[in-house]
Amino acid sequence: MPNVLPVTLHNVPRMPLTCSPVRLLLLLLLLLTALEIMVGAHSLCFNFTIKSWSRPGQPWCEAQVFMNKNLFLQYDSDSNMVKPLGLLGKKVNATSTWGELTQTLGEVGRDLRMLLLDVKPQIKTSGPSTLQVEMLCQREAERCTGASWQFAINGEKCLLFDAMNMTWTVINHEASKIKETWKKDRGLEKYFRKLSMGDCNHWLREFLGHQEAMPEPTVNASDIHGSSSSLPDTWLILGAFILTVLMGNFLIYVM
Repeated sequence: MPNVLPVTLHNVPRMPLTCSPVRLLLLLLLLLTALEIMVGAHSLCFNFTIKSWSRPGQPWCEAQVFMNKNLFLQYDSDSNMVKPLGLLGKKVNATSTWGELTQTLGEVGRDLRMLLLDVKPQIKTSGPSTLQVEMLCQREAERCTGASWQFAINGEKCLLFDAMNMTWTVINHEASKIKETWKKDRGLEKYFRKLSMGDCNHWLREFLGHQEAMPEPTVNASDIHGSSSSLPDTWLILGAFILTVLMGNFLIYVM
């Protein structure tokens, strides 16, 4: 009687795979990294538009607040009021943070206008000038991972301040003198750092708690401030499926 070998996983012919174990591992790592970034990273952004002069009845300061690139708050100096947008805006409106946020937006707007008026002689333009400011803070894994200020004058980006490292980057060489003026003011740098790493980061942590309890998404403002960074459930399911397939292929290959 011929000898019959027992059927095991080790003597079953394996189908050739197009990917090596190293490539499969790299794909797994890349997918895990992408999912971690998309799911775990959050941002809060304040966009200010400051005018050196405005007509009566028109605001000289306007602000928009974005949570993960979703617009949920608006402010203007004419009414000195914050307008809630979407479900997240309504939830924040019902908290004690609302009054603090309204006061801070007004104070920051006035401070930024003073900065604009101080540097206006260095701006090569006739007539009123406009200062656009973006204050951004980011959180991931329960900690602050980014805090920055970006400045644009009359629509042209000119300066970037990294509040984490307290460093300035000149985007437009015509703003070099403005950078030197602001860099010499250590109190101004500390003020920017406190707002972005302190207040902004604190609000982001608090707003995340309200967002997690929401049954529906906030108002999307992709046409105003880029596309939304919120991750739909469909992409989570697709990512999990791809991850499962890759892991299965890897296990079959090494067995």
